[in-house]
Amino acid sequence: MISGITGKVLEKGLNYLVLDLCGLSYEVLIPTCVMQGLDKSMAGDGKISLLTYHYHQVDQAKSIPVLIGFLSQVEKDFFEIFITVSGIGPRGALKALNKPISLIAKAIDEGDLVFLKSLPGIGEQRAKEIVAKLQNKVGKFGLIKDCGIQEKTACKDISEEALDVLLQLEYKKSEALGMIKKVLEINSGVSTTEELLNLVYKQKRAGR
Repeated sequence: MISGITGKVLEKGLNYLVLDLCGLSYEVLIPTCVMQGLDKSMAGDGKISLLTYHYHQVDQAKSIPVLIGFLSQVEKDFFEIFITVSGIGPRGALKALNKPISLIAKAIDEGDLVFLKSLPGIGEQRAKEIVAKLQNKVGKFGLIKDCGIQEKTACKDISEEALDVLLQLEYKKSEALGMIKKVLEINSGVSTTEELLNLVYKQKRAGR
């Protein structure tokens, strides 16, 4: 399983890169929402590092290895949760995610079927399935400010873990601590980091 790749960009297409790794060329498919942040993440020598989702596309008697690239763990996490929706595979998600992840997450949380139907390949029924499957599960993704996110993991309590995520999403520490404090003052029974981040997102959306 290929979980990451670093190489020099040889070719840049609408939704793919060709990377050179010591003489070997790899094609990496890139969602549009990730493509938008590529240039600022590329080194001066044309090298770039990507996290990858690696799978095999079965086509009749052939099994074709496919790499899909992301600039951050948060982007990859959203992709992986998005493809848990029935009928949306990796190729479908690659096509559909053509708007900023934060806006897609917001639309899911609000049940905005009109917005979701505007995503390529997503019709009325699929939009309803996305909301049914993912609503109230994607709050932290609605907090994304841009594509420059890198995730770290550690064994910490939920407040520290939530703070880590918010800092990765480029919120100032004082702002992040304030949002976490407000949520915990109102919701003392929060038991998981995911729940805490969803509540932070809802609080921010409500403008509290």
